[in-house]
Amino acid sequence: MNKEYLAKIIAKDSQGLQLISACCYQSKVKVDEIKFLKKNKIFLINLERFNYENNKSNEKINSICKFEFVDTVKSKNIDQNNKNIILELLAINLFKKGKNIEIALLFKDNAFITLSTENIIEVTLEDQYKKKND
Repeated sequence: MNKEYLAKIIAKDSQGLQLISACCYQSKVKVDEIKFLKKNKIFLINLERFNYENNKSNEKINSICKFEFVDTVKSKNIDQNNKNIILELLAINLFKKGKNIEIALLFKDNAFITLSTENIIEVTLEDQYKKKND
């Protein structure tokens, strides 16, 4: 049985977040597949990413990136009413703002989402399945 390795990366600091950011470079994200579960303080983003970490940039993987302990979410230059828009994630950056931490998801065409957390970084990138090549 050929069980292919699927990644699960957990980041609790800026280095871990940089690794997740590198794995998610140029990922495609449908606006419809971005969710903020305010009660649970969880922000979820379903993305289709390239397998950069195994030097297989032609292989696509469906992954879920989960951010925990998120208090607020703000977006800019994203039409949330158009559920079919596909964003391209370029980077995930971290900023210290007073006692809080802001995580910025930067997309192509100057679109971004900012997550505000209480000085805790807990981000998980978990692969769901490899996509068949079209």
